[in-house]
Amino acid sequence: MKLENKNFFQRVYEVARQIPYGRVTSYGAIATYLGAARSARMVGWAMNGVNSSNAKKETNDVPAHRVVNRKGLLTGKHHFEGTNLMQQLLESEGVVVIENQIQNLETYFWDPSKELE
Repeated sequence: MKLENKNFFQRVYEVARQIPYGRVTSYGAIATYLGAARSARMVGWAMNGVNSSNAKKETNDVPAHRVVNRKGLLTGKHHFEGTNLMQQLLESEGVVVIENQIQNLETYFWDPSKELE
């Protein structure tokens, strides 16, 4: 995937767009894939901006609901409209979520470092 000449957030969005339906990845896995392993928090900031009222057209098709923390917690859920929208979106794709945590994370986990390129 060609990621040169793009800023960090744009590169994060490009990776997130590749996450398959019914699968999830973590902030850290995206950061590692981008060669910035210690930048999981920056990936989180990029994802937080996707669903804001100020989001730009370039983020309309970014499935931010498919990005969770390394333990499968829906830490970004507060950036979605409604009380449980992030969970509802994941469940509509067949992902099992109980108490804001993906169950059997290894079943749904998609690692961009293994799946891309």
